[in-house]
Amino acid sequence: MHTVKPLLSLDLKGIPLLKQGKVRNVYDLNDKLLFVATDRISAFDVIMPRGIPEKGKVLNMISVFWFEYTKDLVENHMVTSDIDKIVSQYPILDEYKGILAERSMLVKKAEPILAECVVRGYISGSGWKDYQKTGSICGIKLPAGLKESEKFEEPLFTPSTKADEGHDMNVSEEEIKKTVGADVLKVLKEKSLALYKKASWYAESRGIIIADTKFEFGIVNGKIILMDEALTPDSSRFWPKNDYTAGRAQKSFDKQFVRDYLETLDWDKTPPGPELPEDIVIKTSEKYLDAYKILTGKELVG
Repeated sequence: MHTVKPLLSLDLKGIPLLKQGKVRNVYDLNDKLLFVATDRISAFDVIMPRGIPEKGKVLNMISVFWFEYTKDLVENHMVTSDIDKIVSQYPILDEYKGILAERSMLVKKAEPILAECVVRGYISGSGWKDYQKTGSICGIKLPAGLKESEKFEEPLFTPSTKADEGHDMNVSEEEIKKTVGADVLKVLKEKSLALYKKASWYAESRGIIIADTKFEFGIVNGKIILMDEALTPDSSRFWPKNDYTAGRAQKSFDKQFVRDYLETLDWDKTPPGPELPEDIVIKTSEKYLDAYKILTGKELVG
């Protein structure tokens, strides 16, 4: 299974590359966009020199699953992930069909709303660090005595600024309101919390706790829609439910495993990133594939 070579870069000749993110390449198909998830992995905002086999397929197909599952709550940007349908509309892509299968998605062009919509169901990560220092997260005062990884009575909506480079900054709702306006913020908050509640209920029924996640929204024809990725191991913290105990850090299905390894190194978290050893690469690939199988009940064909 892990003899598969990770896809780190690709060149679709004749198709303009609109944007290359840490993981995704976005191509301009005039009326639509093509999202392609590579096997690149980043940690601490640095892309590692070695990729994780099949990771891009997992990210893409998990997003496909959630876009379908949540479309009754909010429209999303996905047109199709079926490679045959994509190629029939854009025959220029035919020669790349093998590469693009399972890791690409045809999407609507949306005007991004400049806010990361973070929902936290449990106290972890940067939220836990903020709470230890200030007793609050993003300006929301929390009860004293919370333990690491404890579940909140109700999920928190804690938006952050959208940064093209470097870290997104945790800010209060009031700060985000200045950027997007009160009406848009109200919709973002309602939709984000509804999405998180529906998805976390489903995931928990399958044995995965979604501790927190982030959504991105855009505007198409005046309507706010869900875009980018949805509820993946890269945009969320996935914990195995059967191992969950409040009061400590949790095992995870996401790239926290890679972060934990990197924390053991003498590395200053600036590029270039260190070479990941074979066992870390294999275990991380397995974690991503496991997350997909547990959530969807399906295996990736590979």
